Amino acid sequence: MSWSARLAVLISGSGSNLQALLDAIAADPGFGGEVVVVGADRHGTYGQDRARTAGIPTVVQELDAHPDRPTWERALRRDLEAHEPDIIVLAGFMKVLTAELLDGWPGKVINTHPSLLPAFRGAKAVRDALEHGVKVTGSTVHLVDELVDHGPIIAQRAVEVRPDDTEETLHERIRAVEHELFPACVRLLCQDRVRVEGRIVAIDPEPGSP
Repeated sequence: MSWSARLAVLISGSGSNLQALLDAIAADPGFGGEVVVVGADRHGTYGQDRARTAGIPTVVQELDAHPDRPTWERALRRDLEAHEPDIIVLAGFMKVLTAELLDGWPGKVINTHPSLLPAFRGAKAVRDALEHGVKVTGSTVHLVDELVDHGPIIAQRAVEVRPDDTEETLHERIRAVEHELFPACVRLLCQDRVRVEGRIVAIDPEPGSP
């Protein structure tokens, strides 16, 4: 594929999903996208180290450095726009985004969440699943709207909850699934194969497939 989508990846921590995405792009000449900038909401994250190792520019906008949230979000949007991304990838980004940023990339902001949405939205999804006593949870990749963990679902994959699971062990197994599912869904978006009608997502076949 001659055209390559420009990806901006937003992180808040270790950047393991960023690394999974970089590895998937490196392993697949037909992926259709490249990471052109990594943004963070705080300094000193390991995810930024991953980006620098890969030779990718980084930008940081800390919420506390701004008088209010809209000002912070406008600053983050300006930083991203300087790199002309086509798609915004939320890879463990722990801030809720509003129209201040989302309007710049309609239908092109993608997120991963450690539950089978719409169950267990929010930042404590793995803990909530354990406390609720569910036997199955999982990973969801979805498009982002202005509500928390709410946008149209691209793909989901189940993960069994074991009787001896802790929050850490369950989250580790969900991450293993996430590191496969999330890059695969970003690839679909890069290749413009995601179609949305209402809340229903359909995936176009890969060009050249039977």
